[in-house]
Amino acid sequence: MNTSWDPWALALTAMFIGAGISALAALMYFRLRLSARIDSSIPDALAVALPALSEAGMVLDPQDKVVRATQEAQALGLIRNKKLRHSKLLALVEKTRSSKILGKARAKELSLTASLSDTKLQVMAKAVNLGAGFVLLLVEDLTEAQSLDATRRDFVANISHELKTPIGSIALLTEAIQSAIDDPKQLRKFTKSLEAESNRLIDLVQEIIELSKVQSADLSVTSTSVDLASILEEAVAQTKVLATKNQISVSLDAEKNLIVFGDRTLLTAAARNLIENAISYSDHGTPVQVSLKSRGKIAEIVVKDKGIGISPAEQDRIFERFYRVDQSRSRETGGTGLGLSITKNIIQKHFGQISVKSKINSGSSFRIRLPLANTLSTQEELTR
Repeated sequence: MNTSWDPWALALTAMFIGAGISALAALMYFRLRLSARIDSSIPDALAVALPALSEAGMVLDPQDKVVRATQEAQALGLIRNKKLRHSKLLALVEKTRSSKILGKARAKELSLTASLSDTKLQVMAKAVNLGAGFVLLLVEDLTEAQSLDATRRDFVANISHELKTPIGSIALLTEAIQSAIDDPKQLRKFTKSLEAESNRLIDLVQEIIELSKVQSADLSVTSTSVDLASILEEAVAQTKVLATKNQISVSLDAEKNLIVFGDRTLLTAAARNLIENAISYSDHGTPVQVSLKSRGKIAEIVVKDKGIGISPAEQDRIFERFYRVDQSRSRETGGTGLGLSITKNIIQKHFGQISVKSKINSGSSFRIRLPLANTLSTQEELTR
């Protein structure tokens, strides 16, 4: 058998095999480049559209990493370190991706637990398979809408009851003034009482308006990155006149650069309410201490006083609307019973927690815990 052609045959075979491998490698490289181009173009194409959505919107890549997100998604606390916080949302995303059906929305109503509080978020979540492993997730917050009717009924009933007292007092004092028109001493007494009741009514109406604003606030629109130390400095400054009047010293020990994502005006109001409350229910000459420290990924604000304290039975009720621990002292200080309720509403809207520890005649310590802002707070940062 003639074997003189064997080396040539081997060489030709090797050449064809090498060419085939090179062609296959080139084809694989081309497909990878094309896939990468498709992968990067999907979130880029949605970048312009996402901010225009009314719902919280996110785009997740094949590894469930959030590569695009709206401000609303951040405000609802849905994302942490580029990942979805809630397993129920992640399950919906994975189910949508595995369906292989492009462009069809898969919707589900879900109950989610807010960041630190026991508050439940009722949401309608919709997921759309974009292809190449990418999924668009839209989340609409239904919590406010579902509880609005019940809240409105309770609110109107409470307001009606609370307004009766000052309005009734003003009516009686008006009659008393008319009957004492010839008695200067009685006239001064009644007009002074009338002024006090009028101021009480004004304060009550202002607090009602503030509570209404808090309940209707849309944090997805008004939230920004907020430095908590500057919030507390502003709140202490706003209570300086009251502290001076009551001879109360207010100290502030705040850790710097603790950032949360929220509404600056509302958070300032929450801190101010707690400080005002501490001042109003403390004896003259006693201190009020305000502190801010980080606890892992949590910012903790504490307002501590040496005041009259709160009994264990009342500690469960002090955050209710119009509830007052000391009725006589509330009338003296002008308290409406809405300050702590407003504060709790604000903190819950920021997915935080508020609690109190107190002893009768030993003072009270109010603690606010808020989740620190993600290191990724903007759309640009999310894509890094």
